[in-house]
Formats: sequence, structure tokens, C-alpha cells
Amino acid sequence: MIDVLFQPFIEFAFMRRALVGCLAISLAAPPIGVFLVLRRMSLMSDVMGHAILPGVAIAYLLAGLSLFAMSLGAFAAGLAVALAAGLVARSTVLHEDASLAGFYLVSLALGVLIVSAEGSDVELLHVLFGTVLGIDDAALILIAAIATVSLAGLAVIYRPLVLECFDPQFLRSVSPLGAPTHLAFLVLVVLNLVASFQALGTLMAVGIMLLPAIAARFWAEDVSGMIGVAVGLACASSVAGLLVSYYAKVPTGPAVILSCGAFYFLSMLVGIKGGVIWRLMPRKHLEA
Repeated sequence: MIDVLFQPFIEFAFMRRALVGCLAISLAAPPIGVFLVLRRMSLMSDVMGHAILPGVAIAYLLAGLSLFAMSLGAFAAGLAVALAAGLVARSTVLHEDASLAGFYLVSLALGVLIVSAEGSDVELLHVLFGTVLGIDDAALILIAAIATVSLAGLAVIYRPLVLECFDPQFLRSVSPLGAPTHLAFLVLVVLNLVASFQALGTLMAVGIMLLPAIAARFWAEDVSGMIGVAVGLACASSVAGLLVSYYAKVPTGPAVILSCGAFYFLSMLVGIKGGVIWRLMPRKHLEA
């Protein structure tokens, strides 16, 4: 059993790089996902995950498969869509979810059109689904740098962010930090999508951010507990997905996200904080 778990990472350098990259993403992205869930912005993150595609596609046209150019394009496109959707919602009769849906559909179609028109099918698949096993040293450095900045930034805005999740009116009444905190949080969301894109592609980058965070809700109620559980589930999913991909000869990115999904469904069934089985168990009289 020990050989089964460790042999691929000991024998192959590309497996070690993939593991380090996935673990770095698992440390930084799930805490952001927890706040997205608490703020009921889960679908917004999915929209922004697809919204980075035109920026990636334009950078690909200009510089090819350049790590720096594609990352910069992804960040610029994601942040632009997030800010534009908010502006449209405040300037028109549309609610923010409708404006985000419009930007999402246009961004996805435009990005796929640009990449497919100018690149090969292999390059399109690389952009859409990522290449976890193809992570090189430059991509690892970028992912690690984004994870470090993300965790440091989250630590700085943690208290106003928690307060905004549960009582935004009170935060606005006692502090001017509401708007800056929201903007800083959006920047962290986009940064983590850029990091996840390097390994998982634009279509699944949001999976490792949201699925562990949603699953964590079935195991903890306070924010710090949810963050700890989400990070643990993401790390376990990364290891499990890489091993399944190695032994079953299946694509690595989908294997990692499906591992996250498996933990989500398991948590939904047996989680001690509102899981299906626990809710079906008989309770004592007057027990909440």
C-alpha cells in the first residue's frame, strides 16, 4: 500500500511537480472558496473562471504559450469582467447575476472562438482543461507566488471580510473598509483562478476552489473550521486525483476535480453538520 501511494512521486519528477503545484493551489484557493460560499457568490466565481478565457486567448495570439503573457491576460480579463458586471448592475435595471451571466456566455464563446481559430485542437484542450502533469518550474514558481500573496492578502482583510459575510450593514456603519475589502477580495479570487488555470485550465479552475469549500460546510460551522476542512479536503483530492490519473491512465485535471466531487458527495451524506444521514437519524425531544 505504501508503494502504491508514494512510488509515482518518488520515481517521476513530473508527478512531484504536479503534486507540489496542486498542493500549493489547495492551500490558497479553498479559503477563498469558503468566503465565496458564505457570501453566496459561488456562481460568480464560476463566471469569472470562464471570463479569463478571452484574456488567455488574446495573450496566446500575441505571445504563444507564454506563461507570463497568458497569466497577465487571464488576470486582466477576470478583473475586468468582475468590475464591469458590478458596474452594469449598478447602472442599469439588471441584477448582478444577470449581468454576470451575460458576460460569462460572451466571454466563453469569444475565448473558444479565438483559440480554435488560431491554434490547434491540442492547444485548445490545453487552455480549456489544463496540463497538470506538464507543470514546469516556472509555473510552479508562479503558483507558489500567487498562493503566498493570496494567503497574506486574506490574512490582512480577514476580519472585515468575515464581518461583511454576516453583517455587511454593520460594517458599513462603523468602517469605510467595506468597498476596499470587496475589491481586494475580487482581486484574490482572480489571482487564484489564474494560479488554478496553470494546472486545471479555464473550465475547471474553479472546481478546486469551490467543491472543498462547499463540502466543508457539512463538517464545520465557524469560518476558521470551514477553512481548515476545505484545505484538508483539497489536498486529499489532489493526491487522490494524481494517483487515480497515474494508475487508471485518465486525464489528471478531471481526476482531481472528480476527487473533490467525491468528497463533496461523501460529506453531503455523512457530514456531521447537516449531512443527509445525520438529518434522518431520530432526535431527542426538543433537540434542535
